[in-house]
Amino acid sequence: MTIPHEAARPGRRLLRLPAQAAGPGRPLLLLPLQAAAVAALGLLVTGPLAHGWPLSAEDGVNRALAAHRTPLVTALTDGVSRLAGTGSVITLTALCAAVLLLVPRVPRWREAAFLAFAVAAQSAVFLLVTLVVERERPDVPHLDPAPPTSSFPSGHVGASVALFGGLAVLASRRLHGVRRRVVVTLLLVIPLLVAASRVYRGMHHPSDVAGGLLNGACTLALAKAALLSHPRNESAKPVPAPSSHGARRAVVVRHPHACDATTADHVRVLLRDHGYTEQRWTDTTAGEPSGDLASCLDASDPDVVVVCGGDGTVRACADVLAGTGVPLAIVPCGTGNLFARNLRMPTGPTAALREALSGQAAALDVARLRGDGIAPTRFAVMAGAGFDAAMVKDASPILKERLGWAAYALSAVRHLGDTRMRLSIRLDGGPPLERWARMVVVGNVGTLQGGLPLLPEARPDSGRLEVVLLDPRGVTGWLAAAGYIASHIPSARRRHPGGAGERGPARGALEYFSAARIDLEFARPQPRELDGDVLPSGTRMTAEVEPGALRVYLPARPSEGALSGTDAPVGADASSGAEAPVGTDTPTDTLTEAEPPAWTGAEGGARGNRDARTAAQ
Repeated sequence: MTIPHEAARPGRRLLRLPAQAAGPGRPLLLLPLQAAAVAALGLLVTGPLAHGWPLSAEDGVNRALAAHRTPLVTALTDGVSRLAGTGSVITLTALCAAVLLLVPRVPRWREAAFLAFAVAAQSAVFLLVTLVVERERPDVPHLDPAPPTSSFPSGHVGASVALFGGLAVLASRRLHGVRRRVVVTLLLVIPLLVAASRVYRGMHHPSDVAGGLLNGACTLALAKAALLSHPRNESAKPVPAPSSHGARRAVVVRHPHACDATTADHVRVLLRDHGYTEQRWTDTTAGEPSGDLASCLDASDPDVVVVCGGDGTVRACADVLAGTGVPLAIVPCGTGNLFARNLRMPTGPTAALREALSGQAAALDVARLRGDGIAPTRFAVMAGAGFDAAMVKDASPILKERLGWAAYALSAVRHLGDTRMRLSIRLDGGPPLERWARMVVVGNVGTLQGGLPLLPEARPDSGRLEVVLLDPRGVTGWLAAAGYIASHIPSARRRHPGGAGERGPARGALEYFSAARIDLEFARPQPRELDGDVLPSGTRMTAEVEPGALRVYLPARPSEGALSGTDAPVGADASSGAEAPVGTDTPTDTLTEAEPPAWTGAEGGARGNRDARTAAQ
């Protein structure tokens, strides 16, 4: 459901593009110039430059390759050449576009359009150039049927650059670390192999394939600038002061039960006071936990997405926003609000939004979770199995509404005697570690309600995930674990997992690990939860970090100390949860390099380079 912020006049669109973004396709106007430039280059190659070096040596290169052909290389180049043929390119492009639209939870319309347009535009430029440039194919035996088009530029090479280079661009936006480097490198090597195969097979001169590479690369660059490069992909910048020179756009996702009408009115006014006069509101539903956010992003590029709800609503919106560059501002209205608490934001909804809008956007990690019976999704706080998931599942909705997060504590009492589970944990693809535990929690952040550090070393910008196994034995084990967590000890001495009999903190009741990827497998189906939402029971869970994938507006000057080390809110008015008058702003300073976010400044800074390890006393 869309809630307008004011009565809309007939024919007036709720979201308008500003003048500077009115023509996102403007780079495409350069395509005719590209065609003219490639054609001019072709006329030079076939005219004034034809008899000078290095073009004069091209015939010798083609003859030398033709004279040294071997059955193996001929067969390999045949496969590569077929891969870049017209039929193959069209089929692969359609297949990749269909995957982008049908497989992800949110269809990647812009990326599918980018890939399809790059291939189509390259072909159009190629055909226009061949109408102007006439060049005979090399005077050597041809291993493929020669099409009637000019030898300059190579259509096979240009099409392979547009297709596989386009896939490399998309991969670089979605993947991280070693995987991104490997995938992008392999995709970019394919056009080079196509170029070599076309010369080897006698179908083109070396300058023809060079022209094809140039044509494909230029088309790819223009398509990317027109369809993928937007202001939302820029690096995090301080929020500018409200200005009358142009309206800014906000999409507000509201949980209708958690965010009441009064809070919604405060949010609406506060956004307008900060210059966000273009507002589009969408309510969440049971079937659409992020509301109509995906459609809002497709319709325009908002300057900010404001989420009014709890951790479940924030998680659903983060799943849509991760990797887009669109910043997120949180209005904590849920039961736990753990993500906002770990980011040291005020506990009052309006106070949190006011401080966020006066701060700046920071790139934070999210984690991608998958498993049996779980559609791949992202989370920002924690995922767990066993005791904590059973506690979340059985918490009374009525008690949650009346008591807040204390309802989970009452539910936990009923599961203190649950049977232990047998599991194996694999860290970053290493050997499996066999364990027994009552619960396992994987966290992007680590502080619970009341400031209890379940995962003391979890930081939302570390590029790592933290894991804790809880396995208390009897009453003394539970007391030891609770005492250890409540003691706020920042970290214990770490070492790699050892052999049998090694004991962790709290008399062996706790064991900690850290890795970028966590694979969990349970001997029997276990209850599972994700950021406070119940998942189907199952036997497998895999969590993998996506470093810096989510931009979140944070207060300009966080409190001192580590983010996960305390639950103290930011700002004087937040300590009591009271709301400051709507429309007033607290003067704050912008973060600088000398004043890093709070979670990177404690205990030696960020921990993105730690090895997988376990805690021991």
